[in-house]
Amino acid sequence: MKVSSGQQRFFIGHTDKVSALALNARSSLLASAQTGTHCMVRLWNYSKGQCLTLIKTHTHSLNTLSFSYNGGVLCGVGKDNHNKTMVVVWNTQRVAKAGGVTVMAKAHTDVDIQNMKIAFFDDTRMVSCGVGNIRLWRVRGASLRSCPVDLGQYHSLEFTDLAFELGHSPDRQPDDRTLFASSKSGHILDIDYVSVAIKNVRRLLPAQQNHSQRREKQTFSTGPGIAVNSISLCGAFCATGSEDGFLRLWPLDFSSVLLEAEHEGPVSFVSVSSDGLSVLAATSTGNLGYLDVTSHGYRTLMRSHTAAVLGFSVDGIRRQITTASRDCTIRVWAIDSAQQLYDFVSDEDDDAPCSVAFHPNLPVFACGSSSGTVRVFDIPTSSLLAQHRQHRGAVVGLLFSPDGQHLYSAGSQGYLALYNASQPEYHVLRVLGNVVARGTDRGPGALAVSSDSHCLAFVGPTEYTVTIMDAHSLDELLRVDVSVLDVESTTLDSALKVCFSPSSLSHLLITTSANKILWINRNTGRLLREVSEVHKHQCASLAVSEDGRYLLTAGHNAVKVWDYNMKLDVNSQVFIGHSEAITQVSFTPDQMGVVSVGDAIFFWDFLAHPQEAASCSLSSPTAVTSPPRAGKGLDGSLSNTAVPKELGVLEFNRMSSNGMPRQMPPRPSSSLPIQDVSSIQNTKYEVASSHLSDDDADDDEELQPASNHSPTPKHASFLRVTERAAAGNSVTVLSSSIRVVENREDLKPVRPDCYKHFTPRYKTSVLDKSTVIPPPEQEGLSLKAVVGYNGNGRNNMVWNPDTGLFVYSCGCAIVVENLHSGFQRHWLGHSEEISTLAVTHDAQIVASASRGGASSKSLICIWNVQDGSCRNNVSYHKGSVQSLAFSRDDLYFLSVGDFEESVVALWSTRSFELLCAVSVSVPVHEAVFCPSSANQLAFTGSNTVFFCYIHTRGRGAELQVQKVTVPEKIGEAEVTSLCYNTNSILYTGTNSGLVCAWDCETHHCFMTWEADEGEIGVLRSRGNRLVTGSNTKKLRLWSIAAVQNIRPSNSDTTVQQDRNARVLLEQEMLLDGTVVGMAFDDVMDMGIVGTTAGTLWYVNWADCTSIRLISGHKSKVNGVVCSPDEHHFVTCGQDGSVRVWALPSNELLVQFQVLNQSCECVCWNRPVDAHEPGADVCVAGGYSDGSVRIFSVESAEMELKLQPQHSSVCALQYSHHGQVLLSGGQDGVLTVSSPFTGTTLRIINDHKGAPITTINCISKQYKEFGLEGNDLWLAVSADRRVSIWAADWTKDKCELLDWLTFPAPSLPEAAENVPPSLAAFSPTERGVVVYTGYAAEKELTFYCLKKKQVLRTISLTDWALSLSLCFTGRLLAVGSNQRVLKLIDSSSGRFQDFMWHSDAVHLCSFSPSGTKLFTTAHSEVFLWTLRGL
Repeated sequence: MKVSSGQQRFFIGHTDKVSALALNARSSLLASAQTGTHCMVRLWNYSKGQCLTLIKTHTHSLNTLSFSYNGGVLCGVGKDNHNKTMVVVWNTQRVAKAGGVTVMAKAHTDVDIQNMKIAFFDDTRMVSCGVGNIRLWRVRGASLRSCPVDLGQYHSLEFTDLAFELGHSPDRQPDDRTLFASSKSGHILDIDYVSVAIKNVRRLLPAQQNHSQRREKQTFSTGPGIAVNSISLCGAFCATGSEDGFLRLWPLDFSSVLLEAEHEGPVSFVSVSSDGLSVLAATSTGNLGYLDVTSHGYRTLMRSHTAAVLGFSVDGIRRQITTASRDCTIRVWAIDSAQQLYDFVSDEDDDAPCSVAFHPNLPVFACGSSSGTVRVFDIPTSSLLAQHRQHRGAVVGLLFSPDGQHLYSAGSQGYLALYNASQPEYHVLRVLGNVVARGTDRGPGALAVSSDSHCLAFVGPTEYTVTIMDAHSLDELLRVDVSVLDVESTTLDSALKVCFSPSSLSHLLITTSANKILWINRNTGRLLREVSEVHKHQCASLAVSEDGRYLLTAGHNAVKVWDYNMKLDVNSQVFIGHSEAITQVSFTPDQMGVVSVGDAIFFWDFLAHPQEAASCSLSSPTAVTSPPRAGKGLDGSLSNTAVPKELGVLEFNRMSSNGMPRQMPPRPSSSLPIQDVSSIQNTKYEVASSHLSDDDADDDEELQPASNHSPTPKHASFLRVTERAAAGNSVTVLSSSIRVVENREDLKPVRPDCYKHFTPRYKTSVLDKSTVIPPPEQEGLSLKAVVGYNGNGRNNMVWNPDTGLFVYSCGCAIVVENLHSGFQRHWLGHSEEISTLAVTHDAQIVASASRGGASSKSLICIWNVQDGSCRNNVSYHKGSVQSLAFSRDDLYFLSVGDFEESVVALWSTRSFELLCAVSVSVPVHEAVFCPSSANQLAFTGSNTVFFCYIHTRGRGAELQVQKVTVPEKIGEAEVTSLCYNTNSILYTGTNSGLVCAWDCETHHCFMTWEADEGEIGVLRSRGNRLVTGSNTKKLRLWSIAAVQNIRPSNSDTTVQQDRNARVLLEQEMLLDGTVVGMAFDDVMDMGIVGTTAGTLWYVNWADCTSIRLISGHKSKVNGVVCSPDEHHFVTCGQDGSVRVWALPSNELLVQFQVLNQSCECVCWNRPVDAHEPGADVCVAGGYSDGSVRIFSVESAEMELKLQPQHSSVCALQYSHHGQVLLSGGQDGVLTVSSPFTGTTLRIINDHKGAPITTINCISKQYKEFGLEGNDLWLAVSADRRVSIWAADWTKDKCELLDWLTFPAPSLPEAAENVPPSLAAFSPTERGVVVYTGYAAEKELTFYCLKKKQVLRTISLTDWALSLSLCFTGRLLAVGSNQRVLKLIDSSSGRFQDFMWHSDAVHLCSFSPSGTKLFTTAHSEVFLWTLRGL
């Protein structure tokens, strides 16, 4: 490949892997060695690419080749048939003149030889090195002799490479020069070549940082040295490639490092150009690049997979290809440039990718793994769209339909799954068992779909049959038994692969184990044609061109192009080039190219266009090598391509399949029954960022202005009633690109082993971005209070003791609360869960951050504390924002990306522009500014502490970063937290419970102590006090006065005096959860601490007290109801708690806890005589074990426990007058119980079989509706049935008044997405029932009990998840899965939307007076004040 243009040339001839290369100094001769059973050496004319001669060797492998300076002598080292090392020297002087190559000398040796080179000053002299030896060789006559160098004490070292000193002095003999030898231990030996003696020994050691931050290497130490793999010299410097991934340039005395470049893997080879201006470097992970010595720039030329490529898929629109490999990576490449665009990595061997498929229209691809998981990724955002695990074994087939409507997956255990690809959730439509032939040998192309998207074909249910199904429903259409098609065969023939021809031909092609291809009519199953002996080995893959003229097949390491109709004298052409078995071959979507994969990725030009004859079909412009490791774009050389003589010699086209030359070079950067298991629920997983990572382009990233994701549509304020009978601007434009300090290539997004990192709670709800909120001062609802604190956030609470500012987050809402009055203000600007907060030191600005959606970046909002306005919005990070911090002078603030990105960004608080960004190779946990210096800061990541300094340049700034690793005695620990002290000491905490003290001037860790048994996630320090918070729920106060005296910067006397000084544990508190955030005053006497239990505690160390300030649910809230007197409201949750809150203070009064149960519903009692003095106020809760517990609010005790249900209690309600308690179970049974004795009075089985979703009670006139009784109640079940009952409980009367069944279309396969059936009596329209649920239309239905008919319907924009009717004003509230709360006027259809919840609004409940509305979304509880529409 020509470096400047990226043009590739191919040297064709080898039939097995190439193990060694050598080029003479004038670049006229190239030698290449082939390994394997037919080991040989080929000599090439380098400029013409012609093979001059072939040298057969008597070795079975050659690992080293070396040319003399002029190319007249070639030396090779390999193993003979007895596995003994053999050295051969050939005379190659006459090879250019069509002369032969003769053996000058050869020798066998018992010593290990890892490298051997011919001396540039004498063609008869060589040097070699290996384990425990360095030898000098010389050819005399026909013999080859050697002598060892006396290594003395270094006789046990492993030597890796050799290099001669360059240059010539007239007063010295040509051989009077130094020989340099490198070793795995870091020793560099200077050897006098004439005297064969060691002159000097140096040892290269890891970098030591001194005060001036200058990198230097020392010569000797007892510590480990730098393992050097390769060495190369020029007249000015020496280049080394080492195991630590560094290419380093040294002066010839190795006194210091002149220049270094870090790679992602060990550097295995280096070579300095003849002019000394460039240094080539190759790594064992497959990267090839060069360093420009003058400009200090580094360019990666080539990358590759590190193991065999299993499969691929091509995106014809964006001209991209994605590949899956055994190296557990999925890579996305640009076809035209062979540049790698993205790299997705799996960290688990049992979850390795094994099949991939591009969406035909969208920049989306699906991946199937060995664990049976199917994941769908959005490429531009590098986000996980969907994840399903319908297979127990590996995914052996994965395919999108050509119309993009469906996705199919096949598993090695016989399962076949159909997904809806038209929706971003990719819901499972159907799953069939025992339909696909078992085993993994048919992967990754086990499925085939017709070009019209009508038919799906695969081998199964046995290996002898092929099944064709309807691609939309998976209904079987045809089954073909291939074992009976050849009646003369003595063995059963099995099917291997299937492929559809273009729809116009209606053919299905099948390859078999007998090495045949069968043409089958896909409609009738009739055998049309049969071709035998397709390949020497079984056919692994096949594909048909769109015009139906050509057929591609792959067998072992050969590709064949066939005339599809088989009407020519010679029906196929053979193309070789792969050194291992080909796993897949296919045409590109434009039909101008062919892609084949196996040991490598090969891009071929397909030269037989539709108007041309079927001659000269393929050329190979690009070969993307597979072993070694890949990276961001890569070209390789086609190792061997040939065709039979009767077909002619192919001309190799140097053009890509788009017909244009590449302008830029590649850049880095017996059968079982079918089981329909569609009803199996999908297992929900959080988006695991540990799986997967993407790589962007190598160029420095340039941020573009972010588009406004919430355009304001026309305001729609009315819903259709059928009678029957805005946001802040995003400022992210940068004047220049952002300089990335550290290499961002190939970072694996592995979640670190610590709780410190923020992980957004998994949600299935989808935000409706088209929702229009009502204008200010015209809202029908105003948010009055938010109940709860999001304990899932990290440092998402700020408190300023001087001003009293107290801010925390709950979901996507920011709460500003007055600690004295409890009055709340709310800042509403985020649409996703807020991860962290920060406040300026003058308490005038607060910054908040939340993760962006699937297609947007994270959002950072800047708030003005005085008026609560949003001053600005900025976006940069791709994932969540882990940490925010303001500088001491409030001129800068930092934002830290989470483990998926690991980027620290520095912003200006004046212009809100991004000044610079630093990307590091480890996950960053937290960043803080130094309180005594505005331009000094630090951040932590894994076992590393980064000390940073801000250097201003005019209006810009940059970060100078110094990386320091924690002491070895700490071990492999995550540094999870940090804080500065005012005396230039930095304290860090680890996930193993250690606290380290660092000197900020020397960046030295001078003290550690065990501060906790668990992970320390939060640190705060002032003066001589330090507070630690951990996941053991402990908050500890430490006296650290002695730390200052232990610092090495003090005098030696002081150190000796205070050597026994220790930090002291003053106090300890045990809280209710893991500590995630805290703020203290300047003297550390009092503070506020947040825990994962959703509690904010006031802590007073002086009194040793802790008081709950804010309390909320940690798990999902299952019920919220206001008390009849509106003095309280009650909530219940999945954690088994029932909590009673006071109104209007919203303080938690009492909590009733039941362990190991979930409280599913809750209600207030209605005293038989509410005016009776001393009437006890009680709440009843229904639990998942079928029990009901009644609690007294006044005594805070349980009064009665009932067991009305055998299954979970889904609905619970007191009768209107309080005489009985009605409960509905998961099994559909309704039970009437006495709340006084607990006895069961009546059991109603009318709804049995479907869960009860709602019970609602009102009063009625005694003989109203023709039935006696003063109670009217209804029950709703999930099967859309509503029963209305009239009751007189004093007379034990209960009669059915009406039975309603609402029609609906057939249920979708994904039953979990069916909306609930909900109903309630209208409090303002007598005798009217309001119903909503799954139906043909999304609507509210108003049914009149007197007229026995539907009065009207109100259309909805989304299915209702919750429903509540206001007792005044004919208003109702509806919550949806789109996170929208809708307030509707039931008479006119007028409505308003409110969208401040961060998840689906699954509960809403009006207070009895109708002045308040309670809504919940997961654990968030919002209290609204009703203004009216």
